[in-house]
Amino acid sequence: NDRPVGRFPRALNQMKNPIQVLGIDHVVLRVRDLSRALIFYQDVLGCREERRIDALGLVQLRAGSSLIDLVPLDSVLGRAGGAGPREEGRNVDHIALRIHGSDWPAVRERLEAAGLAPGELSERYGAEGPGLSLYLRDPDDNVIELRGNPLREDR
Repeated sequence: NDRPVGRFPRALNQMKNPIQVLGIDHVVLRVRDLSRALIFYQDVLGCREERRIDALGLVQLRAGSSLIDLVPLDSVLGRAGGAGPREEGRNVDHIALRIHGSDWPAVRERLEAAGLAPGELSERYGAEGPGLSLYLRDPDDNVIELRGNPLREDR
């Protein structure tokens, strides 16, 4: 396991921190029964469908300023997560945190100084539309996505 345990290197404390978490952008839930999940999130909680990509098995629901992504276990994305949600299995694929700014070289430098191995910077869709983000894992192997500023339409 290449993830740090305990305190981070002293050099990390001397670096300016470019990461300022603004909130949760979206949560991805792996579901056994998409129809039942949609009834719950739409009819019971009042979330509305914002986007659907059937080829991946992804339904994105608007939840205030955030998104809840539903991914059926038998879909392309759902199968990538291993065993389905149950008492001894995980249900959340990853948690996406919106961060202030988009100084990605500084963000990567800080994460690497902490002994982490951030993934590739890629354009992904989130609660504020398309934007650049990267994935990393916390010490418990949970996947965290850091999302920067949304990309402008006129880019």
